[in-house]
Amino acid sequence: MDTNLNLVDVYSRPKFHFSGAMEWFCFRMDMLASITYAFFLAFLISVPKGVLGPGVAGLAVTYGLSFTMREVVWDFSNLENKIISIERILQYTCIPSEPPLLVEENSLDHEWPSQGNVDIVDLQVQYAPQLPFILRGLTCTFSRGMKIGIVGRTGSGKSTLVQTLFRMLEPVSGQIWIDGINISKIGLHDLRSRLSIIPQDPTMFEGTIRSNLDPLEQYTDEQIWEVLDRCQLSDEVRKKEGKLDSVVTENGENWSMGQRQLVCLGRVLLKRSKVLVLDEATASLDTTTDHLIQQTLRQQFSGSTVITVAHRITSILNADMVLLLDNGVLLEFDSPTKLLGIKSSSFAKLVEEYTHRFSC
Repeated sequence: MDTNLNLVDVYSRPKFHFSGAMEWFCFRMDMLASITYAFFLAFLISVPKGVLGPGVAGLAVTYGLSFTMREVVWDFSNLENKIISIERILQYTCIPSEPPLLVEENSLDHEWPSQGNVDIVDLQVQYAPQLPFILRGLTCTFSRGMKIGIVGRTGSGKSTLVQTLFRMLEPVSGQIWIDGINISKIGLHDLRSRLSIIPQDPTMFEGTIRSNLDPLEQYTDEQIWEVLDRCQLSDEVRKKEGKLDSVVTENGENWSMGQRQLVCLGRVLLKRSKVLVLDEATASLDTTTDHLIQQTLRQQFSGSTVITVAHRITSILNADMVLLLDNGVLLEFDSPTKLLGIKSSSFAKLVEEYTHRFSC
């Protein structure tokens, strides 16, 4: 409580000084306005008859009574604050636009990607030209149907690789190929609509359960109920009055965190993409929900390429391959059993450190 009160005092102190300075200024401006008004009245009284009519003089005196410099000063002060909004608008208008959503000359068939092969060739990514590279010369291949785990310390470039895969970031150099197609040559809609992701922070939109699972209205009610059964959400939805049309508030506030994550799982189960990305999807969930999601993914996406950005080392020990990043550089890329069997392996040291922290 003492810390909170001290912080409130620190926050209020400059505001108090600003208000005090404005009062000091407004008082003197009001004195100046009053003196000016007095001279104005004296001028009106001294004007010869016939120059100004009584109505015009009375109107001038009435408007002069309501005029104070205090209002003018505060209006200019508010204008100074509101002009920041103009600055933000100008800033947003200068942001470079994303690549086009559709590229007609590079249109794809409906089956792409049919295999799920991902080839990353000499990938280099940075957030801005003046900033250092986040990914530096990354080269690897994710074969069809493999389960890939991506691990590394904070800031090693795990989430950056996922963002580049969805072209949230454009690479400075290098390429990403999916089933023989260079993703930088196709439209953003074609790319992002064919891939699936379960993010770390589950997102639900204001609307209904149906619109959250199937926003484009591409699937039947039977398919949606089948997916809800697999996610173990069907009983919860059937309890609600509207069932599939039950209301979802903004950001899904009337659903728990675990239920929101299961809804995100239902979305990817409906799409059945050949490339699925899990960006630390179970980092904020309990072990029971984590186990449920992992089990469902193993059963339903056995033939798909699953890329998992791991927060818990245990969630990728059963993966086919583990990719270890360190400061944007690929250190190791092999099966977890081989990496754990090598004493000098960086992955083995990372698992040992994780196990030590967990036991402590």
